[in-house]
Amino acid sequence: MSHRGILIVLSGFSGAGKGTLVNALRKKYDGYALSISATTRQPRDGEEEGKAYFFKRVEEFRRMIDEDAFIEYAQYVENYYGTPRAYVEEMLEQGKDVILEIEIQGALKVKEKYPDALLMFVTTPDASTLKLRLLGRGTETAEVVSSRLARAVEEAEGIENYDYLIVNDDLDAAVEEMHGIIQGEHYRIRRNTGFVKMIRKDLERFSKGE
Repeated sequence: MSHRGILIVLSGFSGAGKGTLVNALRKKYDGYALSISATTRQPRDGEEEGKAYFFKRVEEFRRMIDEDAFIEYAQYVENYYGTPRAYVEEMLEQGKDVILEIEIQGALKVKEKYPDALLMFVTTPDASTLKLRLLGRGTETAEVVSSRLARAVEEAEGIENYDYLIVNDDLDAAVEEMHGIIQGEHYRIRRNTGFVKMIRKDLERFSKGE
């Protein structure tokens, strides 16, 4: 079977619990690597450089764009976000399933460059729950919350571009659903063409008495 990891692109509405879901998944199961994005937004309380994000000045981020140092990058609510290329490739070759937690703009760009990427979209069970979660953060102004809800309207139009929908109502159940989907993807025929060719070759050889 294929030993290369799967590139998992995880998007979803702001407030749907993407980060919480990924943290719970990695805590329960081995074999996952989280790609750390670079961003120009200000750190939130408790976020550390190199753990939550690589925090960059706008000028520095733009220089990295010119150097083609990102798999993708996008602008979201007046801030830039980008995925460093080298780390992702290294982890995939080691057999790790690499999770990219990025916005929909970047997700579609990744799919263009990596057609075998697995795209998953995280949502709350309904819009009312999403609004309550955003208000409950207490870290953003009313204007920013309104901006994120307006952005969610746009993001909802692109959900059909994803492969799977994860409804994050019960965290434990969402973790199991996500893990099961990813593990199943490892056994898709198109991800194991080398194994299929090997079986065919050996069967032909054995049928000839070798």
